[in-house]
Amino acid sequence: MKNILGIVLALLLAFKAYAGEITVYAAADLTYAFEEILKVYKQKYPQDKVKAIFGSSGKGYTQVVNGAPYDLFFSADMSYVEKLKQQGLTLSDVKPYAIGRIVLWTRKDSGIDVSKGINTVLDPRVKKIAIANWEHAPYGVAAKQCLEHYRLFDKLKDKLVLGENISQTAQYVETGAADVGFLALSIAKSEKLQKIGIYYLLPATCHNEIKQGYAILKHANTDRETFETAKRFYDFIGTPEARKIFVKYGFILPGEE
Repeated sequence: MKNILGIVLALLLAFKAYAGEITVYAAADLTYAFEEILKVYKQKYPQDKVKAIFGSSGKGYTQVVNGAPYDLFFSADMSYVEKLKQQGLTLSDVKPYAIGRIVLWTRKDSGIDVSKGINTVLDPRVKKIAIANWEHAPYGVAAKQCLEHYRLFDKLKDKLVLGENISQTAQYVETGAADVGFLALSIAKSEKLQKIGIYYLLPATCHNEIKQGYAILKHANTDRETFETAKRFYDFIGTPEARKIFVKYGFILPGEE
């Protein structure tokens, strides 16, 4: 009997060491891609629990520096993760996972023709333009760079409506608070937005490369289960299953630029 109890206890302890719960902070442009990635991950590792929180990369960085209990950080600007590594707040290498693209998006019922590209913003029907706050949102930085590239920023700055992140920026256009918006391609390619809107892919030459990266954070070292789960998810992002989902949502994979 003692031997049987010992075996059962060993099995329970082995399972406990294998299972874990982690919290991931991810840039808002990953909202829809992560829905699918987490589903596939859950099928492969049903015992793991992964909670994702989405927001702007800059705000996520600040939260991590201030001690927020996140186990992994996925940033739309790789430099934020690299800064965390320099401060000793990561446990892994900083890896690139994707390169983002920006689009000009509007509702199908707006009557605005986005096929004109950047010149769409000069349409007299465009009264408000949604853009992510460039102070802490990498896609906002890229959108501002595009407007400056075409010498339109000063002319249009009074029409800009700032979103806290790229998801809120999309909501402004969805709800009619803005007529057009600069969105992440990954958001525009979601089933929800494709049903109600149309987009124009802006040239990558009008802004700096949106190189995105991730790392395991120091908080994941809380216990063995947490770290092992964080490491599994960290490794899973580089698998063909995950990479296929990134491509589906319009991301360019590192090394395939």
